[in-house]
Amino acid sequence: MGIPVTQIKRGMILTVDNEYFQVMKYTHVTPGKGQAINHVQLKNLKTGRQKELRLNTGATIDPAFVEAKACQYLYKDASGHVFMDNESYEQFHMPGDVIEDALHYIAEGDSVQVVYVEHQPLSIQLPAAVSMEVVEAEDAVKGDTVSNLQKLAKISTGYELKVPAHIKVGDKIKINTDTGEYMSRA
Repeated sequence: MGIPVTQIKRGMILTVDNEYFQVMKYTHVTPGKGQAINHVQLKNLKTGRQKELRLNTGATIDPAFVEAKACQYLYKDASGHVFMDNESYEQFHMPGDVIEDALHYIAEGDSVQVVYVEHQPLSIQLPAAVSMEVVEAEDAVKGDTVSNLQKLAKISTGYELKVPAHIKVGDKIKINTDTGEYMSRA
């Protein structure tokens, strides 16, 4: 049974043409004339390929039955990334091209929520924000700390983002996992 297109949210997993896709971006566009259109950017959970749908407001779409399980990220090897189910201690691989965005915010040993569709691990469900430690940052120029200047900083996973000039190496910062942007000090 389908849900109205207007109820789609970022991160949802949908069934389209008997394949599973995660919603990466959802936009509702109301032009001056005519009917409203919904743009949905999807990512195939098996291949990592992107797909875009344009749907009328009255359309319905099928959500997938998903289950989230607590798992631990163990390490990366030649065939992908290895995770362990915290209940059964079973280890499994997930390809890097499918979970590459989530890897910016998780390090080896971290606990994560893995999304299962039909008993197969397909995606990682991230919290809205994560706290990470800054491992590299440019030095702030004296006197520029009051203004809105930003500089590049690298967190412990290797991800780089813009942060305010007052952030330095060793600081813990809060990052929005939807946008990848700095939120505040942790």
